[in-house]
Formats: sequence, C-alpha cells, structure tokens
Amino acid sequence: MGIQVDYEGGVPIYAQIMEQIKHLVATRRLKPGDQLPTIRQLAVDLRVNPNTVVHAYHELDSQGVISTQQGRGSFIAERRGEGRLAAMRRDRLRAIIGSALLEAFSLGYETGEIREALEKQLEEWEGYSGQSRWGVESR
Repeated sequence: MGIQVDYEGGVPIYAQIMEQIKHLVATRRLKPGDQLPTIRQLAVDLRVNPNTVVHAYHELDSQGVISTQQGRGSFIAERRGEGRLAAMRRDRLRAIIGSALLEAFSLGYETGEIREALEKQLEEWEGYSGQSRWGVESR
C-alpha cells in the first residue's frame, strides 16, 4: 500500500497513517471497496503499536473514509457521490500548499515573492501542453 511513517517528526504516527490513506483515496490509488491491511499487519509493517493503527482506522471510520466490518476487515468506503472525494482532494491540495507556504515564510520570503514564484511556476507547467512533468493531465 506504500504507507511510510516518520518516527522522528512531530506529527503523531496515527495522523500520518490517516493522511496517507486519505491521500491514496484522493489520488484514486485506493478505490471504494478496496480492503486495507489488517490492524496487526499494518502495525507489523510499520513497526508501530497496534493501538496506533486502531486509532487511525477508528478516526477514518468516523470520518466516513473507511468502513470497518467486524470479522471481515476495513475497506475504503463506498462514495455517496463525488462530493466527498472532491472535498478530500481540495483538503489535500490546501495541505500541500499550506506546507509550502509555511516553509517559504519561515525562510523569510515575502507574500509578493511567493505569489510571483508560484505564478511563474504555473505558467511554465502550463507550457507542457496541458501535462505536468510527470505525464499527468492537468484539469
């Protein structure tokens, strides 16, 4: 599934697991009905306490991202429409941009400099005939 955690960072491990699963759903690498690893298996794979995975899965279940079925496992929840997916994608994009802004401001860049650099980068990428450098079509 490709989840990795940073044991040294300041973000709680359960939150890292949650965000990465949400990212996989938002990018459609995990689709409705896909089964997640068992709590025990993911805990072993990540070398974390199973309670950490329980916490992450419980939060994802309460948010409607996954559905946990007693005795069967945890699955990516069926969508009741594209609204939830669109909201998850928007949230993920805002998090990415927020992280970049936080780093830029912490390095002393001014708002105008950041805006100019972002606009210039977008213009460059739009020059790739509607595709990013990685071959993903822009929308």
